[in-house]
Amino acid sequence: MKYLKYIGLLSFTLIAICFASCTDDDVNIQSTPIKVEQIYLEDYKSVIPDRPVDFARLGQLIRIEGEGFLGLKKLYINGYETYFNLAYVTDRSMLVNVHSKTPIVDAEEDERNTIRFVKDKTESIISFVIRAASPSISHINNTMPQAGETVIVYGTNLDETTLVALPDGTKVTNIQSDVDGKWYSFIMPDGVTAGGSIYSEGANGTAATPEYFNNRNCMVLDFDGNGNQGFWSWSETGSMINADDLVDDPMNSGRGKCVQIVPQRLIDAGGIAAGKSRATECWTAGTGDEMDDWSRMYEYIPSTTPLTDVAFQFDVYVPEAWVGSGHLQICLFNNFNFAGIGSDDDADNKQTAFYIPWIEDGVAVPFKTEGWQTVTIPFAQFSKYAATIADAEATDPSFQTVVDERNAATYKNFGVGFINTDFTYQDLSVIATTVSPKIYLDNWRIVPCKGVAISDFNDDETE
Repeated sequence: MKYLKYIGLLSFTLIAICFASCTDDDVNIQSTPIKVEQIYLEDYKSVIPDRPVDFARLGQLIRIEGEGFLGLKKLYINGYETYFNLAYVTDRSMLVNVHSKTPIVDAEEDERNTIRFVKDKTESIISFVIRAASPSISHINNTMPQAGETVIVYGTNLDETTLVALPDGTKVTNIQSDVDGKWYSFIMPDGVTAGGSIYSEGANGTAATPEYFNNRNCMVLDFDGNGNQGFWSWSETGSMINADDLVDDPMNSGRGKCVQIVPQRLIDAGGIAAGKSRATECWTAGTGDEMDDWSRMYEYIPSTTPLTDVAFQFDVYVPEAWVGSGHLQICLFNNFNFAGIGSDDDADNKQTAFYIPWIEDGVAVPFKTEGWQTVTIPFAQFSKYAATIADAEATDPSFQTVVDERNAATYKNFGVGFINTDFTYQDLSVIATTVSPKIYLDNWRIVPCKGVAISDFNDDETE
């Protein structure tokens, strides 16, 4: 019995010693501060899959290296409590995903761009920049602005844009920026003649627009000497628009002449009657005119460029609300009836496109502009090319497809006209009424429209 008593006492003593030792170790772990030496971005798709970085974006996986990570109880990124898997924590490093709900601009000022490590007995805070997803550009409201006009660039994650670089290198710092990162704006400075991309810097990094800002390289018709207008069989009440129908820029912005696509002579005569096809038409000079051979544009837009990356662009000014009736038809060459949406001109094998700005998501919404705005219609949206691209077995068309088809046409005139027929668009059935819309167009041009994605790192390819 005495032997068993000693054995029991020894066992209790050993258990007590082990418990005290484990408790001491745990206390030491919980009081040992975390020290961060380097943070790495884990991205197997990158040329450097384990890359040292000084910032990370929402959704990215990072590896934090240093010492003292064992015993970590909580982790806060920009003040947001962030889950981490203990299986990926050692004393020297840990893995964690930056959660998509981590606040960026909404983070508290003293918590923004910080990572906070919390143990029972100690905590550590380091400075580390957290960004949303890379900024991107969707469109620009005015790609050919005059000096003094406002330019608005739309996109995502454009928060806190503080610097804009124009194609000639001009820097703009007086910038308005949307709190939700959906746009930024600036005033066009004097003396900028170069065309190309706008680059901007903001809280989430660098963004670039397509190369169509201020781009006059492939002008089709600006009504001021660049490109030649064609007209024939003109009459006072007819659809043809001639040089006498051109008007001075109604905004007095310095753009010179432009075309009122429903001429004032027709408005004064009572407007465009309901059901009227080929109500108006404005053309380039066509066959025999060197400007109508678009192979001249290959210098700026390679012939192999996919049609998703090439667009017809023009400027529009609509000072009074336009809604309820009428639309524009754009014709690649002169072989169509200007019969509008739903007609033979709208068939899969036709090189036409349409512009109906007063219909948004199937709802009629009055459309007007405060000044000149830019419209961009990729050639991939022209009826024939859209059908070809949608056909999985067909070869995708290129810019050369457009040029070749124009050059093969009997009449190479490029044209835009107003149609006032019944039609259905975005499931909205439109019954035409007599209308007298004031719609001004200018600067018809072909532009590259490929989006520009900028890599965070120089050694990764830019798309």
